[in-house]
Amino acid sequence: MSVFKKTLIVVEDDLDDLNHVNNVRYVQWMQDIAKDHWKAKAPDELINTTVWVVLTHHITYKNAAKLNDVIELQTYITKSKGPVSIRIVEMSNKETGQLLVKAKTEWCLLNSETFKPMRISEEIANIFISNP
Repeated sequence: MSVFKKTLIVVEDDLDDLNHVNNVRYVQWMQDIAKDHWKAKAPDELINTTVWVVLTHHITYKNAAKLNDVIELQTYITKSKGPVSIRIVEMSNKETGQLLVKAKTEWCLLNSETFKPMRISEEIANIFISNP
């Protein structure tokens, strides 16, 4: 499978009232890395003719991240069927290796003009599921 990684540093704006990363920020990071992965790997023609929307998020919060923590995010697609793909995002403290968040999101592929669901093509599956 094609694993995509990204690193970020927790800043003050990421924190909630408990001085931990706010759960809303984790969701934003999940969406950001999914978008970055798509843009880094998909051909321009696909990027220009399709759009992804979220159907569901399932998020497990394991540990809290704090100010200045270095977070490693990684994402990959586990499977796809019809217009839906299952994307996993894991966030870990890069210095300790401690898992912070694990999320499973169902994304639906849409035609960018009609906004109707599109079957995930073999081309997309080969890029995001089959290739290392």
